[in-house]
Amino acid sequence: MKHAPQLKIPATYMRGGTSKGVFFTLDDLPLAAQTPGDMRDHLLLRIIGSPDPYGKQTDGMGGATSSTSKVVIVSKSKQAEHDVDYLFGQVSIDKPFVDWSGNCGNLSAAVGPFAIANGLIEGSRVPDDGVAVVRIWQANIAKTIIAKVPISNGEVQETGDFELDGVAFPAAEVQVAFLDPAAGDGAMFPTGQLVDELEVPGIGSLKATLINAGIPTIFLDADQIGYLGTELQGDINSDPRALERFETIRAHGAVKMGLIKSIDEAATRQHTPKVAFVAKAQSYAASSGKQVSVDDIDLVVRAMSMGQLHHAMMGTAAVAISVASAIPGTLVNLAAGGGERSSVRFGHPSGTLKVGGKASFVEGRWIAEKATMSRSARVLMDGWVRAPSGV
Repeated sequence: MKHAPQLKIPATYMRGGTSKGVFFTLDDLPLAAQTPGDMRDHLLLRIIGSPDPYGKQTDGMGGATSSTSKVVIVSKSKQAEHDVDYLFGQVSIDKPFVDWSGNCGNLSAAVGPFAIANGLIEGSRVPDDGVAVVRIWQANIAKTIIAKVPISNGEVQETGDFELDGVAFPAAEVQVAFLDPAAGDGAMFPTGQLVDELEVPGIGSLKATLINAGIPTIFLDADQIGYLGTELQGDINSDPRALERFETIRAHGAVKMGLIKSIDEAATRQHTPKVAFVAKAQSYAASSGKQVSVDDIDLVVRAMSMGQLHHAMMGTAAVAISVASAIPGTLVNLAAGGGERSSVRFGHPSGTLKVGGKASFVEGRWIAEKATMSRSARVLMDGWVRAPSGV
């Protein structure tokens, strides 16, 4: 019996921030996968190696973690005053679906470099030496991202001395600004409250800040759920009961935020909302062994992603942290000491991160104006990715 050869699709494997994923230009995808739908999802699932009942993604490009099971599709922008459209897919590891409901803040830092390297930016916009400003339309949440990409000898500069906790090696710094980062068109605080009482059957009533900035996020008080806020991955991910508890909280929070209508729908929306817990600044040892001093941070934050404690901090959750910290009275702001602030440095499992946030109170509600942070990005491999014909 003869078998058809594999599909051969141009692709780039990139790290952006503390995540990595497979990047495609839209026109390089097979015609049937150039539009949203089952054909596209089936192809991307097979490329990443999902669904994998073993949880390893051995037969694909995925790395068996939420941070490494990602895809990005980039094209010339259809939006005025933007350079490229950026679509992000969070690929489930053990289930057959791709979640398109939110952005990846970490991989946002790699979109500009990818676009420049693949000729999607007008040559006149790229200096021989200096910084190229790339205007990105984030198609998942219909928002603008501005990336400042370092350029050397007319090409993207990838090497440098910028260090990012959660990434082992230094690289060139990419500055990223998320404009009007409240996801979608709804209110930044869906319930209208800075702090809600979230009723979770079997767990109780929890104080929660439910915010829609960067990505829909449920912030909890670490002490109220029995944690210090300095936990590392093994402390949470090795405890099935803890993971189940967080998922239950996430599902009920999603309903309260209006993201889903029933608890059962949470299983098909794994990427959003995120759940994070905060506490006042304290010293601890990061996962690398690095000592984080209480004097170097304003608060500690831990966040769940795709059912597991994240090894560092998702970029979109960092946006939520930056905006929430700028609004007096949220749990994030209170953990950081309260009051007005334009930036915050928080401790996460891999170290620390400084983010900037600006919000204003307009006509009776809070509006997120901008969130900023620095990341780095690097091409790990480019060429072609293969997938069996027929997927």
